[in-house]
Amino acid sequence: MTQQATAVTPADVSQEPPRRLLAPRATSRLRAMGRWCRDHKLGFAGLVMIVLLTLFSFVGPLIYHTDQVHTNLTAVNLAPSLKHPLGTDNVGYDILGRLMEGGQSSLEVGFAAALLASGIGTLWGAVSGYVGGWVDALMMRVVDSAFAIPPLLLLLLVGTIFTPSVLELIIVLGLVSWLITARLVRGDSLSLRTREYVQAAKGAGARNPRVVLRHVIPNALGTIVVQTTFEVANAILLLASLSFLGLGPAPPAANWGAMLSNGLNYIYAGYWWQIYPAGVAIVVTVLAFNMLAESVRDSFATRLIHA
Repeated sequence: MTQQATAVTPADVSQEPPRRLLAPRATSRLRAMGRWCRDHKLGFAGLVMIVLLTLFSFVGPLIYHTDQVHTNLTAVNLAPSLKHPLGTDNVGYDILGRLMEGGQSSLEVGFAAALLASGIGTLWGAVSGYVGGWVDALMMRVVDSAFAIPPLLLLLLVGTIFTPSVLELIIVLGLVSWLITARLVRGDSLSLRTREYVQAAKGAGARNPRVVLRHVIPNALGTIVVQTTFEVANAILLLASLSFLGLGPAPPAANWGAMLSNGLNYIYAGYWWQIYPAGVAIVVTVLAFNMLAESVRDSFATRLIHA
């Protein structure tokens, strides 16, 4: 008895679910993530802290409703209670709700300013290192000259001229924070421009902008990611410093630096709840991003050693 062969059409092949191809890849990524969390416990702790801070700042106000626009002079300087877990400030704002609102602005400004600074510094450093010669010397002299001016001094100058909005703070913080990124990427670019694949791309007729964007910058991504994480912490700290000096976003906008500055006016009155929560939030946030950045840098360094 002859068995009839069954023809397999292209439609049958296309209907085959791709799970057998995707599952091993997803599993390997999960295993790699698990190994990273196990080998870099400090960075994993920092990542958990950042996630919790993000949930606290953006999800918290949806659960714990407070009025952060209108003052309430009948509830001034109240101590922590069931109604106000962290008390109120000198104009009646709920401090727990204030912390959540301040966390939103801190994280938004920190991430946006860090991305802007990394973008500027990456392009500047990649072009400087790749082109070399007098162009590299001129561009690095600009960086060295900018390093001589303290960032906080420039921010104070800008803050005294006008009251900055959130967007203006992001731009100013990004423009004073790109210098370290430029130096680090320039160092990577000096090494990458001599690699075989870069020389092959140039020999194939690729123009310099394409070589920089397609070959130099992607291979310096480890340095860029690490420095961007550090820049988030730096931007949050600079924002808190400006707000502490009264040069941050104007009220009723909430920010941790202004809360800390306002609370210090009542330090001798015993209103500790107006000082410590904002100070702890600043320290924990900056520490979390630094812990994560240190671990990411160590993981990239280990990978380069074993490569």
